[in-house]
Amino acid sequence: MNDIRKRINELKEEIEKHNYYYYVLDNPIVSDTEWDKLFKELEKLESEYPNLIDINSPTQRVGAKPLDGFKTDKHRMPMLSLSNAMNNEELRSFNERIKKLLETKIQIEYMAEPKLDGIGVELIYQDGVFIKGLTRGDGFEGEDITQNIRTIKSIPLKLIGKNFPGLLEVRGEVFIKKTDFKKLNENQMNKGLQIFANPRNAAAGSLRQLDAKITAKRPLSINCYEPGVVEGKQFKTQEEFLFYIKSVGLPVNDLIKKIVGSENILKYHNNLEDRRNELDYEIDGTVFKLNKYVEREKAGSRSRSPRWAIAGKFKAQQVTSNIVSISVQVGRTGALTPVAKVNPIYVSGVTVTNITLHNQDEIDRKDIRIGDKVLIERSGDVIPKIVKVVSRENKNAVKYKIKEECPSCEKPTVKIEGDAVTRCVNAYCPAQFKGRIQHFCSKLAMNIDGLGEKIVEQLINNGLIKKLEDIYSINESELARLDRMGTKSARNIITSISQSKNTTFSRFVYSLGIRNVGEHTAKILEKHFNSNIENFMQANENQLIEIDEIGEIVAESIVSFWENKENVNSIKRCLDRGVKISGPEKNRSDHLKDTIFVFTGTLNLLNRNDAKKKVELSGGTSKNSLTKNTSFLVTGNKTGSKVEKAKNMGIPILNEYEFIKLVNNG
Repeated sequence: MNDIRKRINELKEEIEKHNYYYYVLDNPIVSDTEWDKLFKELEKLESEYPNLIDINSPTQRVGAKPLDGFKTDKHRMPMLSLSNAMNNEELRSFNERIKKLLETKIQIEYMAEPKLDGIGVELIYQDGVFIKGLTRGDGFEGEDITQNIRTIKSIPLKLIGKNFPGLLEVRGEVFIKKTDFKKLNENQMNKGLQIFANPRNAAAGSLRQLDAKITAKRPLSINCYEPGVVEGKQFKTQEEFLFYIKSVGLPVNDLIKKIVGSENILKYHNNLEDRRNELDYEIDGTVFKLNKYVEREKAGSRSRSPRWAIAGKFKAQQVTSNIVSISVQVGRTGALTPVAKVNPIYVSGVTVTNITLHNQDEIDRKDIRIGDKVLIERSGDVIPKIVKVVSRENKNAVKYKIKEECPSCEKPTVKIEGDAVTRCVNAYCPAQFKGRIQHFCSKLAMNIDGLGEKIVEQLINNGLIKKLEDIYSINESELARLDRMGTKSARNIITSISQSKNTTFSRFVYSLGIRNVGEHTAKILEKHFNSNIENFMQANENQLIEIDEIGEIVAESIVSFWENKENVNSIKRCLDRGVKISGPEKNRSDHLKDTIFVFTGTLNLLNRNDAKKKVELSGGTSKNSLTKNTSFLVTGNKTGSKVEKAKNMGIPILNEYEFIKLVNNG
């Protein structure tokens, strides 16, 4: 028994330490999977030896204490955490437990939702006006972050509509979208400030700023998903509550879905795990809740979590491994990128062996050395990264420095002041040329199907491609002689090369690999120069800077590219060999073909012209009057008689949120 008592105490201390780093310091030192294993072991031991359960055990409390520095306030209704299901079997078991609790054999109705990896908050509205925002804190008492919550633009300070509940408490998750997080870190780097480890830490740090002006500069988002105390309005189901809060202007995740039975629980969970990297926000699992509130009351709650809900956990996205070696790769712009080789580690469905370290500054900032044990995160964009060094067994490990010679051509490298990247400036560097050709052929560039890395390497090694324009001189017989290349494959590649000759200005400019000119910038240039490549090639730096969204760095990169006469000649030879550059591709969909919309009232998220344009780009049409052919009536605020007329005619009515979701689904 003493050994059991000792192990329980060890687990409690370990979990509390990790809780402190994770919830209070926002600086986790172990992965979620490792924390879950410790917690599961403690739960198991306490269930077997209930006499050893201590009221201060992590299993008996909701979360960590709030930080000092903010006033605190009590939640009228505790913000409980959720029990975890680590696999499909545990999700099935949850459904069976619910059936027993409800004493029924019929299929159970649930609301399923993504489990966002953000910060839980409570929004409090009085008569439709936002009066207070609290963090989750320890579940019973949270930090008053009202001023910071007010800076989040997606949270209405006054709800839309009228006849609001006297008191409306809404729980939600504050997070930062992946695209916004990337821009935030780029901005931090440009200012020489510390970058954030992940979107969750960035969101947590933003909400805990004592100066709300700093919070206002952070790209925070929120999804609302659960009621607290509500006075003056009754809801029978979670579905009804979500529909209501969405209708009054609160953001609700569009993947929330009503489902029935355990098989649909598994289907939703596994489907969302497969899709998680496609989403523009981080999720670490799914959540399933009883839809009917009367059933929730019957199921009841434990001290730490409700029995009527469960969180289905995805495979871990953070793991630890050791760095075996560091090598340097040379890209198409001459950038030298250090890459760490780690002991193979399985994370989020793939085995990771190589991780980019970006540049020397990044290595120095994180103090990464060969042999270090590091925390690895596979981000939503599927690219693994090293978050930080966890431990260093070899105290004599030397700091890693990129050599001053290019590993491809062995010519001297340079590091320009203000540029974090070390570069090879040898225009004839083999690695750079290979990278340029691969980029030129890539899907978002000239889209030449079949010319992948290995084929391009063979073409270069066999002397069939010495310059960019040589791609348009390759013939079928030359291709067919390459290793693992038959006549049919060669013919398909030649066809793809021929098809690529008809391209757009933005695709062609992007394919050239001009430094700092990505897809978005290429489209800006396309619009400004009206797809005239000659005018673009002759533009000087001042002319380029005058273009909206084109700054000095981009302008300098473009001028520098055209100052190299070989680049100019190469483009002219591409044109001589049949490349034809046209205007922009039409961003049009036909998923609402033959659909007729009529609008009434004042729209809040779009003006009327923008709404009609969305309809047109989706293949639909908009009209001013209701007829028997009208597909939908879209309503805003201060609607007129059209609503009653549409009801009498049996025409479906959409609010603005439902309309946007419909037109964006194409």
